[in-house]
Amino acid sequence: QVQLVESGGGSVQPGGSLRLSCVASGRTFAIHFMRWYRQAPGKERELVASTTVDGRTNYGDSVKGQFTISRDGAKDTVFLQMNTLKPEDTAVYYCKAVTTEHGKQYWGEGTLVTVSS
Repeated sequence: QVQLVESGGGSVQPGGSLRLSCVASGRTFAIHFMRWYRQAPGKERELVASTTVDGRTNYGDSVKGQFTISRDGAKDTVFLQMNTLKPEDTAVYYCKAVTTEHGKQYWGEGTLVTVSS
């Protein structure tokens, strides 16, 4: 199994920045790619950003140019740098790992980001 722990959420004013972290442990050698999702109150969970183990990245349309996903392979950690935050970025942010072991997927418990003045 893979365990994921997110951190870095909090409250920030519009225009501010936050950096989320997701630390993976367990069978991390089997991770094929990692993704950040978010779920705002009353809305469906949406994909924010994705990165493969070899560094290829992809972003949701709503965050392109605003968020950056990166990873520290040595520490099995994925980051999400979020800039110019807006109230509509308020959500619980989740980390997900997809493995090469029969496509098993694992989720973290999420970290809350609140953007408000």
